[in-house]
Amino acid sequence: MISIDDFKKIELKAGKILSAEKVEGSEKLVKLSVDLGPSTGSGQARDVRQVLAGIAATYPPETLTGKQIVVVANLEPRPLMGMESQGMLLAAESEEGPILLTPEKAVTPGAKIR
Repeated sequence: MISIDDFKKIELKAGKILSAEKVEGSEKLVKLSVDLGPSTGSGQARDVRQVLAGIAATYPPETLTGKQIVVVANLEPRPLMGMESQGMLLAAESEEGPILLTPEKAVTPGAKIR
């Protein structure tokens, strides 16, 4: 078990997928460009992250652009297949493969998930 204080350290944000493409040489990975809202302290700049996710078998890249997802935004970047993943999307496990967790209604990219 973790404490509520530990849970509060996790920064969950709504994101909007701007683009998606299959990662060459991988059966599972999709490279996503995800808008996580305005960058802190940088005027009009957006916090756009590259997120690598093992969802290719369930979600062809061409079906992902424009979808809203939930992202863990404060993970340390992690190298995968020679690229850097700058966050982690949330998905539920199912017999058919991962199921993306999405907001019930449209929300502004960067909205905090509580």
